[in-house]
Amino acid sequence: MDVASYHLNFVEETYDSNGMLTKFRIKYPENFNFGYDIIDRYGELEPDRRALMWVDLRGSEKLLTYGDLSRLSNKAANMFLSMGIKKGDHVMLVLKRNYQFWYVAIALMKIGAIAIPATHLLTAKDFSYRFKAADVKAVIATHYADVAQYIDDADAQLGGCLNNKYIVNGTREGWTDFDTEIEKYPDAMERVPTKADEIFLLYFTSGTTGYPKMVIHDHAYALAHIQTAKHWQNVDPDGLHLTVSDTGWAKAAWGKLYGQMAMGTCVFVYDFDKFIPENMLAIMEKYRITTFCAPPTMFRFFIKAGLENYDLSSLKYCTIAGEALNPEVFNKWYEYTGIKLMEGFGQTESTCILGNITGMTPKPGSMGKPTPLYEVDLMKANGEMCAAGEVGEIVVKGEYTQTPGLYRGYYRNKEVTDSAWHDGYYHTGDTAWRDEDGYYWYVGRNDDVIKSSGYRIGPFEIESVLITHPAVLECAVTGAPDPIRGQVVKATIVLAKGYTPSDELAKEIQDHVKHNTAPYKYPRIVEFCDELPKTISGKIKRAEIRGEYKKDPNQ
Repeated sequence: MDVASYHLNFVEETYDSNGMLTKFRIKYPENFNFGYDIIDRYGELEPDRRALMWVDLRGSEKLLTYGDLSRLSNKAANMFLSMGIKKGDHVMLVLKRNYQFWYVAIALMKIGAIAIPATHLLTAKDFSYRFKAADVKAVIATHYADVAQYIDDADAQLGGCLNNKYIVNGTREGWTDFDTEIEKYPDAMERVPTKADEIFLLYFTSGTTGYPKMVIHDHAYALAHIQTAKHWQNVDPDGLHLTVSDTGWAKAAWGKLYGQMAMGTCVFVYDFDKFIPENMLAIMEKYRITTFCAPPTMFRFFIKAGLENYDLSSLKYCTIAGEALNPEVFNKWYEYTGIKLMEGFGQTESTCILGNITGMTPKPGSMGKPTPLYEVDLMKANGEMCAAGEVGEIVVKGEYTQTPGLYRGYYRNKEVTDSAWHDGYYHTGDTAWRDEDGYYWYVGRNDDVIKSSGYRIGPFEIESVLITHPAVLECAVTGAPDPIRGQVVKATIVLAKGYTPSDELAKEIQDHVKHNTAPYKYPRIVEFCDELPKTISGKIKRAEIRGEYKKDPNQ
């Protein structure tokens, strides 16, 4: 048994006479743990196989093998255990794209702790809410920028809720120097008993009627991403795969760890601060990236940057997700590279639900068809299933806690969990229509989450900051169409007495949001009005503010 075929121990695959995947099922032992059963096993089978290739803006490089990841995760696990972090504890990871994220995350899996990845763009207000809501006991953070300061501020606001604070790539008073401390611990450990159906991962995901929900996943979720990596991203076990994502986003679970490493692929990490298309293209050219996944926005920028100036001949496969794909981008990329962009759809709550998997002919702008792991349909508001051309909610057939690849509910929120899981289906909240060939086409969100440049932004979080500005009496945040970002954040504001609309005031309000929550959430459009449109019950009519858009299936 070699690394490239080892994943077949955990999946059942069926193909038709044309070589198309028709069935994909997960099978795993009761005590499956990705850290022991994938990483440690690969460290035994092929210890020198590349697992992680990391580069940063200064040109620094670091290569970690599967043997390295096994040993380093053992050392980190022993350190955490010695400092009182135990099975079931909630630990937040704010590690940007720092290479330590990988062996820290694997170490937490091994000891049965629950990892909570978070973006480094959060501020003290964001951290304070998350620490309290998720019962965070410890945090491992990057030394980058003001991340540690924001965490300290949030911790102080809550009276010192954090038992342990570790910092990587630097030092700070009151924090444990992770990189120095880890060297004190052995690189072997006894297996901590865990079960496949136990929780190991929690993600915050934005919503529109409250603060972010907390999505929980069990250990089996990692195996479900084999389908993501093998059959959607088409990773090469001997190649280099690059998914563009901060480790704080669920996209990192999709493209930077579980499925890719289960396939024995080397994950490529470019640790940058700001997306500059020319820099990314140069990196892809230099390191000979073989498979690549990014939001459509980035491909738009690549095309404008001049693809003809870069040698991308190493690229064999490209996938996209997070936004609707413009057919012009699809055609231009194909013209320059000979590669068709293969779109997919899923959520923080899932793995790849819909996709253009290997062997399919993509239709530009379509999310593809249901992936073989799931039974997917479109449901009308009355519970009936949609015919071709009819718009309905994307639903997945299954039972709560019994459908591999789907989440295990929202932490501490049974009401919201029950509203999504009922009558034998998981209700995604996203709508689409299906053509006569069975391809799905995205329409919109049942709620009002804004998708901008790959980010998912919840209006309520921004509104809660806007309302703290003295000039804001009332506000509503919606998404507005944008040719580059897909959508941008728009704030519609009713001013308090004594204030009058002006460009200066709009700029002041924008800066207020930037300084009080993650800067990427600030409203790029500020519109003032006398009153907000509301229903008879007082609920804001967001659809009226943004203009209801219904896609015509015949276009």
